[in-house]
This record gives sequence, structure tokens and C-alpha cells, in this order.
Amino acid sequence: MSEVYEGLKNVVEQVKETCAKVGRDPDEVCLVAVSKTKPADMIREAYAAGVRDFGENKVQELCDKMERLPQDIRWHMIGHLQRNKVKFIVGKVALIHSVDSMRLAAEISRLAVLNNVEQDILIEVNVGGEATKFGLSTEETIQFVKEAAKLPNIHIKGLMTSAPYVEDSKENLPIFHKMKELAVDISKENIDNVSMNILSMGMSQDFVAAIQEGSTMIRVGSKIFGQRYYFNQGEQM
Repeated sequence: MSEVYEGLKNVVEQVKETCAKVGRDPDEVCLVAVSKTKPADMIREAYAAGVRDFGENKVQELCDKMERLPQDIRWHMIGHLQRNKVKFIVGKVALIHSVDSMRLAAEISRLAVLNNVEQDILIEVNVGGEATKFGLSTEETIQFVKEAAKLPNIHIKGLMTSAPYVEDSKENLPIFHKMKELAVDISKENIDNVSMNILSMGMSQDFVAAIQEGSTMIRVGSKIFGQRYYFNQGEQM
């Protein structure tokens, strides 16, 4: 049994156990396997084990892999997205997780219209208020969603956050709880072209805590693929 298969099996079991404890259906939680810096062979192993959702941080790497790997993979752009790179992925990825400015949202919309495609997006929220991370503050998110929802050919499907790195994942429970509350508040606004079905929160170190607080999409890399490295340079990250 490969390390990838073993890692994936353990993650799936943890998801099922956590959902059972909090009375949730594990089918409500989508697993995005974060394959950034990982070679195509490892992605194929996860694919063979049934994974169809994969997350990448860099546009160039995502595009390279998209060309070489099965066409039915649902690719997720989970890293910070520069406006000049939008043209390479709009209409090609299942979901852009990291929309954090009106200029970026407008560029995605412009290119979606130009290419006659529709693009699903998430709004990135910096719930923990960390200076080193991208994302809107919780206070400005609702107004931002109202404005972005008016743009053509993009559809807001929910929110994304990256919680602070902590030794004990329980420390992030308040972060995830606040995110869930924000999604509920936005849902109550009944904004056209907005649904809050997706809460993308929880990574390898804290996805259990995120699921407990209502996450519907977890982004797990090292727990499946092992520690990250640059497969074309052999450097540790």
C-alpha cells in the first residue's frame, strides 16, 4: 500500500469519525487534496484512490498539471491569485478560493465574459486578522459580497479562510466558529447570485476542528502526500 493511499485512507477515516461525533453526514465534506509541489505520479495515485478535487497554489504549476493529468479532475486555485494570471485559469478551474479584492473579482468577471464562460469563486476572509495573510476582514466581507455579486459571469459559492498555525488545533475552533457565523449572516441577506454552501476551511493540522464548526471543504496536503517539496528542484519547503 502506497504512502499516498495510506495517508488518504487515514484522512477519510478522520473525516468520518469527526462527522459521526458531531452528527454530520461525511458526504457534506469535500476533500481537496493539496497537490502543490507534488509530482504528477503522486497525484495519479490519489486519483486512482478516488480523489477528483485537487488544489494548487501557483497558476503555472496548475496549468502544467492540468495538461498532463486526467480531464475529469476538478482543479481548485487555492493560492493568492494575481490579476495578470487570471486569463490562464478562468473557466478552466472548478473553483477559485482566493478572491480578496474587487479588482481581482472584476478581472475574473471581465475575462469570464470575454471567454463566454462562468466561474465559481469563494471570498477569502482573514478571520484571524493575521498581517502575513491575504483576505478581507470579517467586518468588510458582507459589503464586499454585495458588490462582487453584481459582476456578470461569476458566482459566489461561499467563503474561504486559512486559520493561524497552532500546535493544538482546538485553538482554532473560535476562528472556524466565527467563519460559520459570518456565512450564516451573509445567507440571511438573501443576496442574488450568492450562496454560502461552501465553507473552505481546515487544513492538515486543523481540519478536524474545522469540520466540527461546519466546514464543507477541507484542503489537505501533507497528511496525504507527506511534507511539501519542489519536485523540479528537490528542495524542502
